[in-house]
Amino acid sequence: MKGRGWQKKKRGMGEGMNDRRWRELGVEEQRAYIMRLLDALEVTDRDKRLKVARAILYLAQGVFDECDTEMDTLHCSRHNIFLLYEMGVFTALLELLSMEIENNQACSSAVRKPAISLADSTELRVLLSIMYLMVEAIRVEMEDDKPEWKSSRETFKTELASPLCNGEPFALLLFTMVTKFCSMNAPHFPMKKVLLLLWKTVLFTLGGFEELQQMKVAARERISLPPLPEDSIKVVRSMRAASPPASAMELIEQQQQQKRGRRSRRPLVKQDSLDTYNERDPFKNDDSRDEEEDADDADNGLEGEVDPLDRDVIIQPPPPPAPLRPPTERVCFPKGLPWAPKVREKDIEHFLETSRNKFIGFTLGKSCSSVHSPWSVTPLDAALATRALYAPLTVWYYVCSDQGEEEVEETPAEVVYVGMLPNLSQYVIALLKLLLAAAPTSKAKTDSINILADVLPEEMPVTVLQSMKLGIDVNRHKEIIVKAISALLLLLLKHFKLNHIYQFEYVSQHLVFANCIPLILKFFNQNIMSYISSKNSICVLDFPHCVVHEMPELTAESLEAGDSNQFCWRNLFSCINLLRILNKLTKWKHSRTMMLVVFKSAPILKRALKVKQAMMQLYVLKLLKIQTKYLGRQWRKSNMKTMSAIYQKVRHRLNDDWAYGNDIDARPWDFQAEECALRESIEKFNARRYDKNQNSEFVPVDNCLQSVLGQRVDLPEDFHYSYEMWLEREVFSQPIQWEGLLQAQ
Repeated sequence: MKGRGWQKKKRGMGEGMNDRRWRELGVEEQRAYIMRLLDALEVTDRDKRLKVARAILYLAQGVFDECDTEMDTLHCSRHNIFLLYEMGVFTALLELLSMEIENNQACSSAVRKPAISLADSTELRVLLSIMYLMVEAIRVEMEDDKPEWKSSRETFKTELASPLCNGEPFALLLFTMVTKFCSMNAPHFPMKKVLLLLWKTVLFTLGGFEELQQMKVAARERISLPPLPEDSIKVVRSMRAASPPASAMELIEQQQQQKRGRRSRRPLVKQDSLDTYNERDPFKNDDSRDEEEDADDADNGLEGEVDPLDRDVIIQPPPPPAPLRPPTERVCFPKGLPWAPKVREKDIEHFLETSRNKFIGFTLGKSCSSVHSPWSVTPLDAALATRALYAPLTVWYYVCSDQGEEEVEETPAEVVYVGMLPNLSQYVIALLKLLLAAAPTSKAKTDSINILADVLPEEMPVTVLQSMKLGIDVNRHKEIIVKAISALLLLLLKHFKLNHIYQFEYVSQHLVFANCIPLILKFFNQNIMSYISSKNSICVLDFPHCVVHEMPELTAESLEAGDSNQFCWRNLFSCINLLRILNKLTKWKHSRTMMLVVFKSAPILKRALKVKQAMMQLYVLKLLKIQTKYLGRQWRKSNMKTMSAIYQKVRHRLNDDWAYGNDIDARPWDFQAEECALRESIEKFNARRYDKNQNSEFVPVDNCLQSVLGQRVDLPEDFHYSYEMWLEREVFSQPIQWEGLLQAQ
């Protein structure tokens, strides 16, 4: 959480404290004071309510006037937040937030205003700030947590995932705020705080990536599938960053050096004309090396030195350059590929069918275990079946859905999906609108949504220093929005895929139909190195530094210099998330892969390889791999260094003809049929699983006599007492007009 312009001064805690300091009170006295604050929150006077809410925010921020160090402030904040939750503050804040969302007077007033500023969302920002602090502090587990805090964490997690208000979980309430803002019905909503709270709520209730890995392992054990070949998180963390491909400027310099008779730094590599990049790599090692080392680098692909981004969470200043090593000294790299190969049963069937047809002259259908196989194929068949065959969870989901044997478990992901289902399209479009508005490549339009309502002051800056400070804050504001949306979408996709494959496919199709693929490509169609290394932050204004230490005098020079970090972790995190989303949308989908080709994503993605971070490079190479067979032989010939990097870092699969383009799946005749068939399967899944009690008047009539008579009918308890009277009155005493029945026939 950031602070802006806090001045350290004495803050009283209000009446009832007798001028005593908060940290001097006992726990029971603190509880009593919080109870008085809760009572004061129920007053009708809006100004008094806001004053009490700010007092609660001050407690959640750690009573910083009574603290001397940043760690002391954070420790006090954590203690106060668990105490606030224990006293029921979150529930009271939720009621106030719901009331503010339904405040039609404030919404209509904001719609009529020509310019919206911070003053229009004061109460909302205070409420959302307290709730965000509570969710984030309780979510993170610390080693020195008290036993009762661990119990409170589980209780709070269950509470957020269950229907809190209007029969919906808390995340759905925040989604409603997002859609109201994007539909221009509530332009004063502070979207940055809403999105941050929504992301952290989903992260808390559904679980992060490590929890996802554990849930995936447990799900495979539950249905007796073989264990995963490796932990993908550990593999990616151990990967090394690669040296990026040469840019056009470097190639020109190499040609000039060759003309002057100088020794080239690296062999000349032919590049595609679309891959022009007019900026030198600032992380390139300029130390001269002998020709033998250059040849080794050319043979080994894109190997580079270990990047500090792969080791530390907090970026340290760059170390001094290492001395030149003697020519005889070599670095020992681990042998072998980082990923275990995966083989699908479909791939084995296709391979054996092709081999039998080639060696024997006939096929045996989908038989993978027949002895009628050539001698050269049988050992491979056994090896693939025992070592590399991988059965994903998605296949099991497909089979259960087709047979109608699935069991619906009320997991947190299932609850969120059921709540999002009626308005899923609106949620997806709203998130992508906000992502587009916050993208650095987007141009300001008069009709676009205003995402700066909670960052612009009432009075615009009048000095150069104020303008620079506001400009940094605006850029930082946009970066946080991109970070929250990208992380939220990735979490939802991964959890829905684990919960049920059709839930994942439904959200994916909505994203694709809402132009998510070109939007992400537009995001990367910028100077990605400048975006990764941007310095849109002012360290002295960060919380809690700004409230504990004396505020130094800010100057235009200090603001322009920025911090000493080499990378902006926030932007790097966002880029990796967006690349992972793009991978999930296009994996095994040839029609969507063709969209990457049509939108000319190859040069855009190649420029992203300039960022020397292993995880980001991995997902860029994955996106390049799936479209290489569509780019033509000349592209592959001109980008052999990138092809080598794909071979080294991306998982290998049987019959994956990505490097040659001879795959039959590359033929573009059934792309529309693929999407339509998928959409039909998704609609059947949703109708069968979630529309059982809807539109009952349109259910077909059962005309089978045996089926109707065999149905069990629930009768009232006193039916057997009056059964004989009913028969006498309704059946025996009623004359039957047989002639009328015959005439009606």
